[in-house]
Amino acid sequence: MNHSISGKVILAGAGPGDPELITLKALRYLQQADVVICDRLVSPELVAQNLNPEAILINVGKQAGTEYSTPQESINKLLVKYAKQFPLVVRLKGGDVTFFSNVLDELKTLVEHKIQFEIVPGVTAASGAAAYAGIPLTARGYSSAVRFLAYHRSTIVTEKTWKELAETDDTLVFYMSSEALDTLVEKLLDYGISQEKYLSIIEQATTSLQNVHLFNLTEYKNKMKGLRFTSPTIIIIGRVAALHEEFQWIPNSMASTSYFNPIVKPISQIA
Repeated sequence: MNHSISGKVILAGAGPGDPELITLKALRYLQQADVVICDRLVSPELVAQNLNPEAILINVGKQAGTEYSTPQESINKLLVKYAKQFPLVVRLKGGDVTFFSNVLDELKTLVEHKIQFEIVPGVTAASGAAAYAGIPLTARGYSSAVRFLAYHRSTIVTEKTWKELAETDDTLVFYMSSEALDTLVEKLLDYGISQEKYLSIIEQATTSLQNVHLFNLTEYKNKMKGLRFTSPTIIIIGRVAALHEEFQWIPNSMASTSYFNPIVKPISQIA
């Protein structure tokens, strides 16, 4: 990285929604940046209040079912383009920059083009959602470990893996899995998951529009199957999920509108 012939790119996590959950380091870089290449799941309030007035802001979000979601290759090109023109480029991602993101593609691009970079961690959606729902992920006597997973309709899971997930005492946290939740619950029940395990669905975690739903898995299958939840959604499965009832400290907003801005047009800043 000592042979960089361009500016520096900061790959930074902005936290899961609450604008005050960004780290001081990421905030400093955001305020100093010449260019900010920003994901959709970053608090609009955070950016509006802290962006350098002279900075270039480029929104490159992804949104399921939207034709204007930004391809990863386009984001890679933007990083190279602006790093060659400006001293400081911030690639701002929701949550933590290394959790279920395409940071690997971006890192490879930066290394390939000999662009200096720095990775600034952030509060990931799992820890933010759990804290704001009053769910200690590894509560003593309930769970000694936590697993971070993603499950989509197209995901291939072996019989051995389903059985192991159903039997483990680890807390299971699923990212980007709400659209496949019916299948996820059905599979875990088919493989004999304990009736002591609960399911917590946290919509728009840590934002002013947060809602938390708690079910045992059988109740969900019998009464809630087919229900749709507002994205982004974090799913927590395990004995700890039931602790939400005792330690909930934020009331549900009861809102179904989106906290994060939808994508309404394609980006146009790619060379």
